Amino acid sequence: MSAKIPARTSAKTTDSSLIALFLDMLAAEQGAGANTLDAYRRDLTDFSDFLARSSQGFVGADTEALRGYLADLDTRGFKSTSVARRLSAMRHLYRFLLNERIRSDDPAAILSGPKRGRGLPKVLSIADVDRMLTRAQELTRTDVSPAQRLRALRLYCLLEVLYATGLRVSELVSLPSAAARRDARMIVVRGKGNKERLVPLNDASRQAMADYLAALEVMKPQEKQEQKAAPSKWLFPSFGESGHLTRQHFARDLKELAAASGLAPRLVSPHVLRHAFASHLLHNGADLRIVQTLLGHTDISTTQIYTHVVEERLKSLVRDLHPLAEK
Repeated sequence: MSAKIPARTSAKTTDSSLIALFLDMLAAEQGAGANTLDAYRRDLTDFSDFLARSSQGFVGADTEALRGYLADLDTRGFKSTSVARRLSAMRHLYRFLLNERIRSDDPAAILSGPKRGRGLPKVLSIADVDRMLTRAQELTRTDVSPAQRLRALRLYCLLEVLYATGLRVSELVSLPSAAARRDARMIVVRGKGNKERLVPLNDASRQAMADYLAALEVMKPQEKQEQKAAPSKWLFPSFGESGHLTRQHFARDLKELAAASGLAPRLVSPHVLRHAFASHLLHNGADLRIVQTLLGHTDISTTQIYTHVVEERLKSLVRDLHPLAEK
């Protein structure tokens, strides 16, 4: 079966140019963030490299070529979740090419992805999170240099804010300095799709912010204070290209803290703490819709991965409170 290729083809329809056009559309029309765009770019570049081995490209590939790529991923040992993500990228690409009339058909439309069950998220217990918070706070009180204490205060602040809000790690590290206003009971978070939402802060996270910022102020060079240099717009500034602490840096610090707390580092990540925030709220009776809003999920089905927590709580209530339950 040969692909139906429209007459509207030119040098501008090389795979690299089509990837660029597709990513521009995602950014402009769907508000896709940098991490999402990078993921699509990697996936589609790998797909393009596969097609190039048989002198094909996006415009000329047919359904069998796409099936061949999925089979190649399986041969390379990709997990079903990764194969499903690559298939999703191809579907989005060919839908775009069809809408732009670069192709007159969609070779990805009839493809089926690998069967996969939706796994339950890794969740730390309340006791585990408490151990990490306690250890992080202890590190801020040790007799160390001002620079080391500032790093400890930053980690403790990050941990308190993450567990208090359930932010995505990209949202957390890119918080503006305005989020730490003394009277702030809520912070405005800019999440996926450039959408904003309000997230409440608790007293512990607000105090951690205040202590961290006080130490940060002390560490500023005296000459810069005299020159009244403009402060960083980020709550967690860095000298890197982004201007703020990177996700990778925070993840490494978190794993070191996990080890120091007696937890397996492989089980701890910023995303696991986000899961803990949601699961612990639901376990204590929070409404699923409220948790959806706090997490910034557009679709309730995304939040429903946590319903196992609600189900266990309901079973416990029936077991403990029903008059006919076995004692």
